[in-house]
Amino acid sequence: MAPVKSPLPPRQNRASMVIIGVLFFIFGFVTWLNGPLITFVKLAFTLDDVNAFLIPMVFYLSYLFLSLPSSWVLRRTGMKKGMGAGLFVMAIGALVFGECATIRIYPGALAGLFIIGAGLSLLQTAANPYISILGPIDSAAQRIAVMGICNKVAGMLAPVAIGALVLSGIDTLDQRVKDAPTPEARELLLSAFAAKIHLPYLAMAVLLALLAVWVVRSPLPEISADSNAGDGSADDNAPPLTRIPHLWLGVLCLFLYVGVEVMAGDAIGTYGHGFDLPLDETKFFTSFTLAAMLAGYLGGLVLIPRVLSQERYLALSAALGVVLTIAAYATQGYASVACVAALGFANAMMWPAIFPLGIHGLGRHTEIGSALMVMGIAGGAVLPQLFVQLKQHFPFQAVFLALMAPAYLYILFFALHGHRVGRKAAVQAPSLA
Repeated sequence: MAPVKSPLPPRQNRASMVIIGVLFFIFGFVTWLNGPLITFVKLAFTLDDVNAFLIPMVFYLSYLFLSLPSSWVLRRTGMKKGMGAGLFVMAIGALVFGECATIRIYPGALAGLFIIGAGLSLLQTAANPYISILGPIDSAAQRIAVMGICNKVAGMLAPVAIGALVLSGIDTLDQRVKDAPTPEARELLLSAFAAKIHLPYLAMAVLLALLAVWVVRSPLPEISADSNAGDGSADDNAPPLTRIPHLWLGVLCLFLYVGVEVMAGDAIGTYGHGFDLPLDETKFFTSFTLAAMLAGYLGGLVLIPRVLSQERYLALSAALGVVLTIAAYATQGYASVACVAALGFANAMMWPAIFPLGIHGLGRHTEIGSALMVMGIAGGAVLPQLFVQLKQHFPFQAVFLALMAPAYLYILFFALHGHRVGRKAAVQAPSLA
């Protein structure tokens, strides 16, 4: 299908939104499995926190290494076929993870997660700019908010599903493993527990492969990146990427945002366990963060752009993140965990605002600019790993505060000023490439 420029006819626009919404649901479900998977691998593979947190580290590092190759793939395949390819790669990764986790080969399980992340990097490199340029850039945050609702509903369901299918009775099992009379009995218990992950991931692999076929055969149109040229400038007037500072500031902003999002979502169980809260409770804490994010998306959907601009909403969200981080440090137990979960509300509208602000006016650079922004997702690998490393030497609440507060302050800077740095020149300057 030949590329078309937004805006699309209303009926075609709605159909496209539904299809992209399904994709956001899928990668929301897959992404937010990482939190309960940390709990799963700690027991199944007998790991400490540092090694268990290789789960989000490997998953999010795949974005760093594969987002730019994804942009090159998309230039050859187009966004539609690229999304189908991303889903198929994710299916392969789910199959590898399920098989290796079942037989308790941890490097193989991590390889499966890396492959899933590779597919997601391709999918996100296509889907995020697609939804951003499906309509006016000023309302992009509102459209991404709709996608975020799909994403976070899936994220809420993921810990519940894995908790019911795999992690049920984990406190009892943990005690039985500790009380096992022989090493053989202990290994038998752990192998039986690990095998519970096989069927859910096999089913996921089949579903992802079927979705790949559906997307490729769907009426989803190709959208040209030309529609993101901004202010009517021609593509050949777009300057080289080195002269677009708001893009690079946006990449750093997205890096820090994903870091704090993963800390509030995937690391909340480990954070709660720091207060000696039981595993049968902490395994659901990710769902609380996602519920708060869903509330934040609903608020953004109502307020942007009718009441607040996406820039102003981003600034308010960052300020709220600072306040809640300080509150988490100043409280204990369930109250502190509740403050961390409430960060989901503060985080909700950050991606929908940061991403379109970062790629605004890139024109012919939209695909590679999007890939650079998606590379920022690697922040989800770095901040949580720093957290588990540092909390071995310092109080975990102090480490949480030291990592989170500066990140939110930078996001506040980007919302107030950073997104405008050099943007006029990026739209108007002649190309020197």
